[in-house]
Amino acid sequence: MTLPPARSRVHAFTSDDALGDHDAVGLAEEVRAGRISAAEAVDAAIVRTEKLQPELNGLACADFDRARARAARPGTGFFAGVPTFVKDNSDVQGLPTQQGCSAYVGAPAAEDGDYARMLFSQGLIGLGKTQLSEFGFSASAEFARSTSEGGADPVRNPWNTAYSSGASSAGSAAFVAGGAVPIAHANDGGGSIRIPAGCTGLVGLKPTRGRVPQDKMLREQPLRIVADGVVTRTVRDTAAFLRESEKHHRNLKLPPIGDVRGPGTKRLKIALVIDSIGDLRTDPEVAEAVRAAAKQLESLGHHIEEIDVPAPEYFLDDFLAYWSFLATFLLGTGKHTFGPSFDRTLTDNLSKGLARHGLRNAWKLPLTLSRLGASKHVSAKFFRTYDAVLTPVLALPTPELGWLDPTQPYEVIIERLIQLVNFTPLQNATGDPAISLPLAMGHNQMPIGVQLATVQGHEARLLEVAYELEEAVGFASITDA
Repeated sequence: MTLPPARSRVHAFTSDDALGDHDAVGLAEEVRAGRISAAEAVDAAIVRTEKLQPELNGLACADFDRARARAARPGTGFFAGVPTFVKDNSDVQGLPTQQGCSAYVGAPAAEDGDYARMLFSQGLIGLGKTQLSEFGFSASAEFARSTSEGGADPVRNPWNTAYSSGASSAGSAAFVAGGAVPIAHANDGGGSIRIPAGCTGLVGLKPTRGRVPQDKMLREQPLRIVADGVVTRTVRDTAAFLRESEKHHRNLKLPPIGDVRGPGTKRLKIALVIDSIGDLRTDPEVAEAVRAAAKQLESLGHHIEEIDVPAPEYFLDDFLAYWSFLATFLLGTGKHTFGPSFDRTLTDNLSKGLARHGLRNAWKLPLTLSRLGASKHVSAKFFRTYDAVLTPVLALPTPELGWLDPTQPYEVIIERLIQLVNFTPLQNATGDPAISLPLAMGHNQMPIGVQLATVQGHEARLLEVAYELEEAVGFASITDA
């Protein structure tokens, strides 16, 4: 894989267009007040996307003409006129859904999926779809074949294009961090909202299972590990998105999030976890960032208690077995699921290796599903003692592109993924909400994400603490000198 020269802090922020440095809430206010038009906001976002795409490669499919047409007659939702992107594993009417995979040619979707329908009901205007790693399996959106070979070029990090933007919601994160749009769709089946948010200096909240509408293919998984949400630059954008989502779809089994606009007053008992299961040790610089966040929370009056990771030794093996089962299903049914053009030989080494692992371990599936499903009860018991748990997002700093290159042998890729991604999958199994916050910078001037998680249904608690930390610490800006 040959990459163009790396550059640091690649962004499209400018004071000379309608977007400025507004977050989504601020931009919506500008449109409502008539200070800018939806058409001006969308045109500016398109110009910024076209500027960033050659260096960041976040775009899977453009839909600029329809975006301009919709901006001429914007809706009435809270975010009316605000440009956005949908991740390319969720259906948007008229656009193909490629799942980050070049092993087939997707047909245009007949209608918007449930997530896109909800997103657009808020008044957001889609500019197209963003790139993800193949089927969302890898934590870096790198591909076995380049654009010139019929595939795609890696999604690069706007803070430094030698680095990964994380994954799987890599394109959305790159474009929000780089200033093309203030908010974009992301979803998370093992950390795919929180990981790219952590890598690119964004806020990324994985909602409670069943909180946000999602497409049929995700809803019908044997264990519903995927949750849909957004990546943003501010806590208030994430809070506003969830508030507006509840107006479209209110899950009566969960307590409402409501309109969270600032810090809470309740002081919490928060567990601090630094290292993961077994011998998986967290990088010292990442550990230092998490401890600094814990000290900040203590200074705000919260009680911090360091504990061992609250997960059984077999958890990561179970989660890998379940992910492998999904790969076995997707590659085995590809011609039916994605169309007759699907050619499994064109999938990458990670997908193929996971599918092989799934076949070899298929006999374990009933026990795997039982234990992963029961994890929500273990979590509920844990959160009777603690209000929240503070951990790293990733156990290692953001990797450089090439470290998770999917042309490497499967054994190399999976070993590195396990070293890197061993905190975020737990909440996908339990269904609990968790948020990544950009609270630190590494020595290499790359963001470091810190994760806060809590029990099902209590996103409001996470948002209140996130507001506190945003006010107390502040989030680094890519435009800072």
